[in-house]
Amino acid sequence: QVQLAETGGGSVQAGGSLRLSCAASGYTSSSACMAWFRQAPGKEREGVARLDGAGLIMYLNSVKGRFTISRDNAKNTLYLQMNSLKPEDTAVYYCAEANQRYCSFSERHYVNWGQGTQVTVSS
Repeated sequence: QVQLAETGGGSVQAGGSLRLSCAASGYTSSSACMAWFRQAPGKEREGVARLDGAGLIMYLNSVKGRFTISRDNAKNTLYLQMNSLKPEDTAVYYCAEANQRYCSFSERHYVNWGQGTQVTVSS
């Protein structure tokens, strides 16, 4: 059973940066698609960035140019570097692992989820 644990959340002012980490324990596949999702209060969870097993990266339009997803297979860790943060980025951020190499932002692809980490951006 894979367990995912996010760290790195916190409170920052607009324009600031945070780096989220997602450490995977248990059996993991370096070729599995992994992604970051977020859920703001009163809103549905949405996909923010994903990295599939072939190295293809996709971003939510509103974070393009500001967020960068990456993974270190040797450390079984997924990252999300978030720069130029805006108040609308405030949400609980989750990492997720799919059970396949290729995926979309559809949650049906993802079988393992972390517990989430809070990101709060003040204006």
